[in-house]
Amino acid sequence: MSTTRLSIDRERCIGAGMCAMTAPEVFDQDPEDGLVLLLHPEPAAAQLASARMAAGVCPSGAITLGGPETGGPAEGHQLSP
Repeated sequence: MSTTRLSIDRERCIGAGMCAMTAPEVFDQDPEDGLVLLLHPEPAAAQLASARMAAGVCPSGAITLGGPETGGPAEGHQLSP
């Protein structure tokens, strides 16, 4: 079974907090600047659905779901609006 890998772009993040509200076991917000913190780059199977949803609702597209081999998009695209 392949592992889904998450990556974040803190430069792109606007600090909306949707990721931390949608998947608090995977994401948090930095108390200093409010930007995304990635707690688990390779979420467990039980966390994968909420991690995907968090990537989908991120208003700035700062979260990318990728495959283990390339670190790039697992399904050929970035999950962003």
